[in-house]
Amino acid sequence: MIRIVMAEDQKILRGALGALLNFEEDMEVIGEAGDGEEAVHLISQLQPDICLLDVEMPLKNGLEVAEEVKTVSPNSKIIVLTTFARPGYFERAMKAGVHGYLLKDGSIEDLTGSIRRVMAGKRDFAAELVMNSYREDNPLTEREQEVLSLAAEGNTYKEISRALYLSSGTVRNYMSEILQKMNAKNKVEAISMAKDKGWI
Repeated sequence: MIRIVMAEDQKILRGALGALLNFEEDMEVIGEAGDGEEAVHLISQLQPDICLLDVEMPLKNGLEVAEEVKTVSPNSKIIVLTTFARPGYFERAMKAGVHGYLLKDGSIEDLTGSIRRVMAGKRDFAAELVMNSYREDNPLTEREQEVLSLAAEGNTYKEISRALYLSSGTVRNYMSEILQKMNAKNKVEAISMAKDKGWI
C-alpha cells in the first residue's frame, strides 16, 4: 500500500483529491494538511511513502516543505502540484530534490500514474513545466537572492547586514544591483517580480 500525506490549502479540492486517491486499491491517504507547517508536522510524524504538496500554501509553501522533508522524513518521495508554470518554482523544486512536479489541471489518472512511477524509482515532470523552466533564467546571484528574500520578510538594511554579516553599505549596493538587473523602480516592485517568477 502506498501511504500518502497530502497538503493542499483549498479544503474542497483536498477532500475531493483525497477521496479519489483512496479509491485506488494500492493507495491510502494517511494524513491531510491545510498549510505548510501542518504538512511538515504530519510528514515528520507519519513518515509517508509519498508527500503530495501544493506549491501555494499558507505559513510555508510547498517548496519550503519539500526542503524540510529531506530532514524530517528522508525516505519520503515528494510530488509537487502547481497551477503556476513559473520557471523559478521549477528551479527551486529541482534544488529541493522533488521526485515529481505536475500541473493541477491533469487528470486523476495522470496523478496516480505519476505516484506509481515515482514509487518505482522514476522521476516525473510535466513537460510544460520543464519547457517553461528554460524560458527565463534567474539573473540574481545566490547572495542577491538572500538579500531580497530577507527584505521580502520585512527586514531593514541593518537587520539584513547583521543576518548576512555584511556592512549596511554592501547590502545597499546589492539592492541597487538587484533593482538594476530586474529593471524595477523600487524594492517593493523587485520583491513582487521575484516572487512572481519564483526567484525567491
